[in-house]
Amino acid sequence: MPLTPLDIVNKEFKHSFRGYNEDEVNEFLDELVRDYEALIRENDELKENTSGMTERLDQYRKLETTLQNTLLVAQSTAEEVKNAARKEAELIVREAEGTAQEITARAHDQVQQAHLELERVRREAIQYKARIRSLLEAHLAMLEENADPVPVGSD
Repeated sequence: MPLTPLDIVNKEFKHSFRGYNEDEVNEFLDELVRDYEALIRENDELKENTSGMTERLDQYRKLETTLQNTLLVAQSTAEEVKNAARKEAELIVREAEGTAQEITARAHDQVQQAHLELERVRREAIQYKARIRSLLEAHLAMLEENADPVPVGSD
């Protein structure tokens, strides 16, 4: 069970003949409580930030899924338009060829745009992951640097 600031505040030590100076011990415990509370607040803030980043990442994943679905719909639409153009080409060959080329070009542009957007969203998601990882590693390193155990004096 982790130590809480209240545990530190309420900690009492036995008095001994050649024990530590009570005022110094109390001052040190007060300082320890302040530092520990600051670390807890910082940890809570980091958890909040991580939660926010996770929500944003989920939004980007949903956007990626939407873009993938849009790409499939655009491809499906392009196929349907091509089939319709072929049927029309049987009736009016020259007009159908022109129409099919225009529709295919537009569908291709839409597919390219959707693909570019999908790639952009993927890059952003990777960047956000890297930023989150870097932030967490930096804070973990800071916590580890400040986590040196306090030497306990021997009697």
